[in-house]
Amino acid sequence: DPDNVAFCVLATDEEDEGDIALQIHFTLIQAFCCENDIDIVRVNDVGKLAAIVGPSEESGEPRDLHCILITNPNEDGWKDPALEKLNSFCEESRNLN
Repeated sequence: DPDNVAFCVLATDEEDEGDIALQIHFTLIQAFCCENDIDIVRVNDVGKLAAIVGPSEESGEPRDLHCILITNPNEDGWKDPALEKLNSFCEESRNLN
């Protein structure tokens, strides 16, 4: 539901730049976000993003973190330490780019 999305994080590493399928995927996601007035944050450190988000709770396997949609939390949700870390990471990435 695009009305509940606060922003979208698109993450790539240098090795992903040659992946045509991933670039097409990003183009489609960006079009969806633009059409629905969802802000996009692009970051270039998938490893650091993975460290912040952590492994999948079900399997313990690393997650595919090339695209993350952050939904609008309830009022107390913004106080969550994990969301605060993700926000800091996005701010840091904005300052670098």
